[in-house]
Amino acid sequence: MIRAALVALMLALPAWAEGERAGDFDYYLLALSWSPGWCATTGDARDADQCHPRHYHSFVLHGLWPQYDLGWPSYCRTGERDPTRAQTAAMADVMGSAGLAWHQWKKHGRCTGLSAEGYFATARAAYDSIVIPEVFARLNRDVKLPASVVEDAFIEANPGLSRNMITITCDQGRIQEARICLTRDLSPRPCGADTIRDCRRRDALMEAVR
Repeated sequence: MIRAALVALMLALPAWAEGERAGDFDYYLLALSWSPGWCATTGDARDADQCHPRHYHSFVLHGLWPQYDLGWPSYCRTGERDPTRAQTAAMADVMGSAGLAWHQWKKHGRCTGLSAEGYFATARAAYDSIVIPEVFARLNRDVKLPASVVEDAFIEANPGLSRNMITITCDQGRIQEARICLTRDLSPRPCGADTIRDCRRRDALMEAVR
């Protein structure tokens, strides 16, 4: 009986085997990465252009990810053409690099069922639909704060958001990302249960915007 129940449960769960059919998903997850933190842990060592002082990045667009209510597709099969170099380069102003834009298309964009042009346009529209709290856009010194404060600031700056629509993640003791759940028409919506996993740190580091 127990074995049969376990088999039935496994069959009911979505697969993460990759290569799912493009266009088959329930909602979007908009991932906004705290650029100064990424630069401190990774980008500076790579001499990444994203981290050059002339850019003055705060939260940047990591990606727009199709999600299931439980789980997510990736590396989907699609008949759409891959983006040109010009198309990926055009996303560097909000994503930090053309390389990230290419990777996001390959892993996530193909799963939307959109063309590369359509995916990047949708990702940019999703990014533009969210107000970055001014306190973070202008952060001029390193601070340590509860991760919940970052969530509170996004909710205050975006009246359509509620706590079940956004999650803040941490990495290596730092604020990593703000992840916001959106419908297919880019309106805020509740996240799936596997997406709401807020960072609980009360002393998360946010490096100054530079």
